[in-house]
Amino acid sequence: MDIVYTFNRAFLPQAAASIASVCDSNETGELCFYLLYTDLNDTDLHALDGYIRGRGAKADFIRIGDVNGLFDFDFDTSGWNPIVLVRLCFEKILPEEVERVLYLDGDTIVRGSLESLWNTDMEAHPIAAVPEPTYAKERKAALGLSGLPYCNAGVLLFDLNRCRREHTGDKIIQFLKDHGGKLFANDQDAINGALCGNIHFLPPAYNYCNIYDQYPWRFFNRLTDYPYITEEEYIACGKNPVIIHYLGEERPWRIGNHHRFREDYEKALNETPWKGQGMEQGWRVYFLTWDVFNLLTKPFPQLRYRIITAMIPRMLQKRTKK
Repeated sequence: MDIVYTFNRAFLPQAAASIASVCDSNETGELCFYLLYTDLNDTDLHALDGYIRGRGAKADFIRIGDVNGLFDFDFDTSGWNPIVLVRLCFEKILPEEVERVLYLDGDTIVRGSLESLWNTDMEAHPIAAVPEPTYAKERKAALGLSGLPYCNAGVLLFDLNRCRREHTGDKIIQFLKDHGGKLFANDQDAINGALCGNIHFLPPAYNYCNIYDQYPWRFFNRLTDYPYITEEEYIACGKNPVIIHYLGEERPWRIGNHHRFREDYEKALNETPWKGQGMEQGWRVYFLTWDVFNLLTKPFPQLRYRIITAMIPRMLQKRTKK
């Protein structure tokens, strides 16, 4: 099984924890990690390589350097590290012998076997991903996705053979270029817009975010402008999700968080050479406020959704100014 990550040194503890969780949950079969990085030093590389090989897996480190050199146009990632765009170039960066690859964001934790996901029949689609039901309809419409699911790019299964044949990466990059190198959700918008109708949809269990704990199935069933999964499927995904994606501000490396799966992250991190590292202070008041907000809005999912949707652009503007 080939798995790829993209990250910089600031996110090394989180990425290492994610890698540890993959190894813990997938002890049978061969694992090969392709690690695309910008600024790891020799000490980092030696430590991570030693850890991965000590787990019986393989590691292939690929230095990206300046991400700008991968594109022939200027882009603006609105405060996000430019490395988020590297996943658009896998078909060119990864070795030719890699025919299928699973991309995982560094802020994910794997809790179960990835075998079923890896063996997914992608039905002639170049990419498989999990729909994100809360993405605003007006932003979907701007991408040409009215009536279709919009997918989160934190977990992506690539059929690289098909991507290379169909020049999928070039199409996505061209979409970004055609929009002036700036989209609301960067590469995620570009993937969805360029591959409109050409993405294989995966169940939420493979990219489980806290939105699924904050909203009931009936709300998503009303909110989406496409047929949503059944209530039984929704409940089953929530009982034992395979991949946790720590989206939003409530992340387990921020002191004071109450994320439902924070202990999964802590356990994985403690197995790595970065045990106890990467923890962020200064979030306790925020999380106290967040807990009160969740308590008050739990009975009113539509109100909660409107408030959160209105807040997201402001939070992105704040990130851009940093």
